[in-house]
Parts: sequence; C-alpha cells; structure tokens
Amino acid sequence: MKTTEVEKFLLSLPHATLSIQWGNDRVFKIAGKMFAVIGFHDDKSFGGMSFKTSDESFRILTELPGIKPAPYLARAQWVWLDKPTRLPAKELKAYLTRAHKIVAGGLTKKKQKELGLVQP
Repeated sequence: MKTTEVEKFLLSLPHATLSIQWGNDRVFKIAGKMFAVIGFHDDKSFGGMSFKTSDESFRILTELPGIKPAPYLARAQWVWLDKPTRLPAKELKAYLTRAHKIVAGGLTKKKQKELGLVQP
C-alpha cells in the first residue's frame, strides 16, 4: 500500500482523526488516543510507520524483516515498519483495524457509549 492509501484507510475507521504532530508526523487517534503514526522526515520523505498491537502480534511482527519495536512505545506493544509494503495490504489493514479496536477498547465505557462503540 502507498502511504496515501494507508492514510485514507486509517481515516475510514470509526471516529478516527488525524493531527500533525512532532514536525511532519501524521498521528491517527480515536477520542484523543493515538493508535497509529506515519512519520516523515524534514525533507518530507517517509520515515516509517508505527501502530499499537496485541502482545502476541508484537512478538510475531517484530520477528519479520523491516519491523521492529517502535522507539519510545515498544513497552506499550507498538511496532515500527520501515515501509508500509512490509506487510501485504490485507494484513496491514487487519493490523491497523486491530490497533484502532485495542485503543478504542481502552477508552472509558462512557466514552465508548458516546461514540457508539458499545451498546448502551
């Protein structure tokens, strides 16, 4: 997947928002909590992407070439990919969807209800 396709997919997830932080990085959030980041260098070149994973996915993914524990966020089970094509598009979308669900599941029950993520 191209970076623009990844961004479009991330923004299609329920209640996902985008903010530009730390210079040029695109930070994808749900209710203010980040679930994925696409980094860019000062020259606007791709700098990698990171996302939240489950414990099991973290172990599996970090054994693959081009994927490692994310700097500063590895203790929270985030991985870093040197390019989005490290995973087939279908798998990448599944992992990003799961990242969104993991973070959404960590929101308060009240916030989840407000967003329509759980039934009242």
